[in-house]
Amino acid sequence: MKTTCLKGMAGIGCAFAILAALTTLNAQATELVYVPINPSFGGSPLYGSVLLGSAQATNKHKEADASGLGALGQDPLKQFNESLERAVLGQLASSATSKILVNGQLVPGTIETGNFRINVIDAGGGSLTVTTTDKVTGASSSFVVGK
Repeated sequence: MKTTCLKGMAGIGCAFAILAALTTLNAQATELVYVPINPSFGGSPLYGSVLLGSAQATNKHKEADASGLGALGQDPLKQFNESLERAVLGQLASSATSKILVNGQLVPGTIETGNFRINVIDAGGGSLTVTTTDKVTGASSSFVVGK
């Protein structure tokens, strides 16, 4: 009887395939067991101080001052005035928007409010440039939108 020996890479590949087939035969499955860490959910009570220390180290919230001011450190009257100012500015923006939008489309033109001038200019190529200028300071802000 004549034996043939595989040489080179083919022999190593064949041996690896046989070894892989033999090792997969012995694989067994086990149950997954959940072990809670948090003591609130059944974990060890000794781990509570570790969780508390980690929470305190990552806490980004600041305690309110004892001055009796609101959450932002402002007088409640000042907070109310700022809220009222935002509401009025929102109504002005809504009014100005209704004048420059026709059927949901921006229309080129100029809108004047008490303190602002809004210019809508056709920039060509289907885009419009909207420039808002503060009449008091002269500061302006622009953005481009497509039609």
